[in-house]
Amino acid sequence: MSRLDYSIKNIKYGYIASIVNALAGFVTRTIFIKTLGTDYLGVNGLYANVLGMLSFAELGIGSAMNYSLYKPVANGDKEKIKSLMYLYKKAYRFVTLIIFAIGIAIVPLISYVIKDAGELSHDELVTYYLIFLFNTSVSYLVSYKFSLSNAEQKNYIQTNINTVGKIIINIAQIFVLLIWRNYFAFLLTQSIVQLLQHVFTVYYFDKYYPLLKEKNILPLSKEEKKPIVKNIKALILHNLAGVAVYQTDNILISSFISLSVVGIVSNYLMIIAFGTSLVSIIFNSVVSSFGNLIATESIEKQHKTFRTYRFLAFWIYGLTAILFYILLTPFVTLWIGADKTIGNSVVALLAVNYYITGQRNALLIFRNAAGAYSNDKYVAVVEAIVNLIASIFLGKYMGLTGIYLGTIISGLVSALMRPVIIYNDLFKISSKEYYKDACFFIVVLLLPTIALRTIQKYIFTKPSIATLIFLGFLVLIIVNLTIIITTRKREEYQQIKMIIEEKVFKRILPSKRKSTK
Repeated sequence: MSRLDYSIKNIKYGYIASIVNALAGFVTRTIFIKTLGTDYLGVNGLYANVLGMLSFAELGIGSAMNYSLYKPVANGDKEKIKSLMYLYKKAYRFVTLIIFAIGIAIVPLISYVIKDAGELSHDELVTYYLIFLFNTSVSYLVSYKFSLSNAEQKNYIQTNINTVGKIIINIAQIFVLLIWRNYFAFLLTQSIVQLLQHVFTVYYFDKYYPLLKEKNILPLSKEEKKPIVKNIKALILHNLAGVAVYQTDNILISSFISLSVVGIVSNYLMIIAFGTSLVSIIFNSVVSSFGNLIATESIEKQHKTFRTYRFLAFWIYGLTAILFYILLTPFVTLWIGADKTIGNSVVALLAVNYYITGQRNALLIFRNAAGAYSNDKYVAVVEAIVNLIASIFLGKYMGLTGIYLGTIISGLVSALMRPVIIYNDLFKISSKEYYKDACFFIVVLLLPTIALRTIQKYIFTKPSIATLIFLGFLVLIIVNLTIIITTRKREEYQQIKMIIEEKVFKRILPSKRKSTK
């Protein structure tokens, strides 16, 4: 199979997984809100952030691992693969111990990060946290195995295993909520199913990748470990900075405002996360193919591919950001009530942050595929420092709006600094075109956003299912037409158009002709 064929297969299974998981998750959350309330929902969001902070212990081993495996997998170097996987197995066992130890040390701090826990007692909060900690820690014992299949561009294996596990978890949790209405049982159900999923993962990889069970493994030499260690050192800074930027918002909301607000915001974030998962499938599914591309093609071919990839990111992330801005609050109002909504300014900031993150990820995914972690490591540190200072200061005086405004400010710092370094490092050219395109893309997206917000404000004032659907179609039509009209002469647009015609239409149309005979 070609790189594009693998990418298409990964995207196909990724979309099936996202849609199924989203539907199951949506039903579960709706029942959760009706049976347990927003305080428990806030606990879910807060602990997800706290445990996300502990992911810094992973130290970037996963990303360094994927990059190191691309070449030996492409060359069929069985002995090198065995040596690398054995190293990663040992590393992840150590990571599991570190995460669990730090997680236990955080227990005394729980009462300090929750301003208003409602009816939940301190003992309950600690118990729920320990279950979250157990789930997070144990997952690292088997997650490293997926690196081998991902390096083979078979990301769909991980997608399918995780999807089946999540479906079973959601079904079991819905049953628990309807019968017992008990949050402890809700969490315990997830732990049991995840343990069974981990057992299956071990069985699957031992069966289909028997080299993982072989004992005659040669340890890597110091020279072979050197680039891996270098990447991990750089990724330590990237991961620590990522934690400070992405895993602190709920903690700040809980500290400055209340746990119930964390729960209310988490409803918006769940919907955005669903949209992100659908969009990310397109981009994450080509990471392995990019690794192969970078290992085998010229810099000019790499740059041309990146430009097309980034243009696609502008289009898809821009379109979905506007959909979120226009439709989120009406949807939440119809779903669980107007009393569970947040202000329009916060929704706008969430949409802007989503777009900035999407554009940054397009750059970082290409960087990760190239294994170029070192040169921009200090950008991540600056971004983290700016985020913490800005979010804490603005959050104290502006509340929820200030916390997310601080996150956006830090994202802009990264957006301004990182392209210079990565362009010089990967493509050996000036990054002027990147900034020029970024400004152009923003103008293109602002035009339909202003028009759509005006229409919504003065015409569709009362949310209903009919107006929600109509507004959705209006966003799709106006935004896509604007992008097509303003970019149709660009090389990237023509490249995407050609790929769609060759890989989609030519596969569908012949089958239709055959079926009519």
